[in-house]
Amino acid sequence: MKFALVIPDGVADEPQAELGGRTPLQAARIPHMHAVASGGQVGRTNNVPLSLPSGSDVGTMSLFGYSPLQFHTGRAPLEAAAQGIELQPGDWAVRCNLVTIADGRMHSFTAGQYPSELAAGLLQDLQKSRCGDVHWKYFAGVSYRNLLIWRSRGEEAPFSRDTISTPPHDITGQLVEGYLPTGPGSELLRGLMEESRGVFGAAEANRQRLS
Repeated sequence: MKFALVIPDGVADEPQAELGGRTPLQAARIPHMHAVASGGQVGRTNNVPLSLPSGSDVGTMSLFGYSPLQFHTGRAPLEAAAQGIELQPGDWAVRCNLVTIADGRMHSFTAGQYPSELAAGLLQDLQKSRCGDVHWKYFAGVSYRNLLIWRSRGEEAPFSRDTISTPPHDITGQLVEGYLPTGPGSELLRGLMEESRGVFGAAEANRQRLS
């Protein structure tokens, strides 16, 4: 049997004072959603284990029938699979988001919804710089969402499950210093992040966008 699985990711939102303590969903006029709910069966399920971060990657994996406790290793490997990027044993995939930092704070976790065609140019500049070598490979995605793959090539990865990074969308408006990568290999990631500033500052793609 075929069916459509509609996931209103993030639609619940939070209560807003200007809406009388209601959430935007509670305040919205949603007759079609009401019709679906009244004509179907309503239940409750928890798709995000308490030991994992509450995110769409974890929740969606669970909804599709895969235990995130067993299979989840982050967003990047899932996005790599979606792009047809093959990962070999020992390879690591991490999200390589384009962001805007102002006065040390996360000003925009989307870099102002950076255009995909310009983002691809930035990733090419990174690959040609010291930020790219036989191990580091950059793959452009959509807008600010890109991937960085560490290719093992027979060498042991500098990372482990104890390597921790923070999603930029979780720290909007906050000082980024306290949320930089930690754990094994984190100094490599921090180095790439810092070096990318110089690359992006001189990038033709950024000059085009600011002109």
